[in-house]
Amino acid sequence: MEELDQVSAPVLAAYSYCEAVTGQQARNFAYGIRLLPTDKRNAMSALYAFSRRVDDIGDGSLPPEVKEKRLGETRALLARISAGDIDEDDTDPVAVALTDAARRFPIPLGGLDELIDGVLMDVHEATYETWDDLKVYCRCVAGAIGRLSLGVFGTPSGAHDAARAPEYADTLGLALQLTNILRDVREDAGNGRTYLPAEDLAKFGCGDGFHSAAPPPGSDFSGLVHFEVRRARALFAEGYRLLPHLDRRSGACVAAMAGIYRRLLDRIERDPCAVLRGRVSLPGHEKAYVAVRGLSGLDARHISRQTARRRP
Repeated sequence: MEELDQVSAPVLAAYSYCEAVTGQQARNFAYGIRLLPTDKRNAMSALYAFSRRVDDIGDGSLPPEVKEKRLGETRALLARISAGDIDEDDTDPVAVALTDAARRFPIPLGGLDELIDGVLMDVHEATYETWDDLKVYCRCVAGAIGRLSLGVFGTPSGAHDAARAPEYADTLGLALQLTNILRDVREDAGNGRTYLPAEDLAKFGCGDGFHSAAPPPGSDFSGLVHFEVRRARALFAEGYRLLPHLDRRSGACVAAMAGIYRRLLDRIERDPCAVLRGRVSLPGHEKAYVAVRGLSGLDARHISRQTARRRP
């Protein structure tokens, strides 16, 4: 792998642009990647900036047919990036940075194609009858990001169960996305979107949706939230098995990002109706604690001990 001081000025400028986008748009993500060495932090910023572009197309106010056209153009750009067909003096800094990152790390860029597929589901206003249906969407928009990130992090050769690392990264992505869905349930409803499975909503009397700061009349909203929290916790437990497969700083990054979301989940569990009143978030000092815990390796060692006990 090339040293970072061999990066040209135009590529460094492209990475700086991507890092600025990441810092402005994704505070939790930016908080975690601070723990990475510079080359990996740059690559993760490039991945985020491209992903943000895709998400912004899906979340914007353009007509569906225009969104589809722009997503098609973005997919064509991704094909050029994958082919290494972007010059370092190209006018698109995200494309320049991601092309360089893909040259330095074995990033499975097909995961970004999956992200575009997931955003197209939003454009087409897809709904999800069951958890299995929703998992398809979550794998596209979050599981794929986990697998892309693993390409940057890398895994030590010869590690036990190393072949399952992409599966664990994918599952951790699902856990993060389900937490996001719970946190944003009111905001999504205001935008005409419902992600939670229809069969779960019906089971807890929430089929009419979430349009105010109060639960739907006659519903067991707390029961619904606790049901989804248990599902997310099970996904976190499985996805955290990724940590022992990562080097110390990559593991610290993942533990910090995942730890922030697990604590959000704790807050949501304690006060389910908080997600109807506004966005649940963590104060800076709590994020700092999670980062220190991740950097110390406590989470990775805990998961390693649990995994060792489970082996026959």
